[in-house]
Amino acid sequence: MPTTRSLLLCVLAAGLVAGTLDIVYATTFWGLKGVPAQRIGQSIAAGVLGKDAFGGGNASAALGLVLHYFIATMMAAAYALVARRWPALVARPVRYGLLYGLLLYVLMTYVVVPLSALPGPAAANTLWIACSIVAHALLVGLPIALIVRRGFAGGDRAHGQGLAADAR
Repeated sequence: MPTTRSLLLCVLAAGLVAGTLDIVYATTFWGLKGVPAQRIGQSIAAGVLGKDAFGGGNASAALGLVLHYFIATMMAAAYALVARRWPALVARPVRYGLLYGLLLYVLMTYVVVPLSALPGPAAANTLWIACSIVAHALLVGLPIALIVRRGFAGGDRAHGQGLAADAR
């Protein structure tokens, strides 16, 4: 079993990595459509502030970024907590990380966002939906699982055979 300190550090690292990959994905996707990066942060902050977030300038964009990384870190913490009871999550990080990313997409899209203060449903964008499903699997769930696995291995790979073991 990992030390609390090593697992906490891995959870923080996993939240930082997954949060960064996800925000870079969203900023790039919408940036290619002419949406400024500030608007991405404001859209996240709108979950708490409602439509007022869009008039909040850099302050609401910064709040959105803080919320984004907080949520990503809580996603990593949840994976680590469940992994303490279900070792398969550690033994097979690719399989369960990809599945976890899909689960997170469903939870965020159909539970968290509808319960938030976001003003009304967004217009459906099929490309965004398809890309986001893949992004949550590859850029959120998978990095969380792989990094949390390191926390369980104590950072020394004692429980695996290098990258070959990670690929299971």
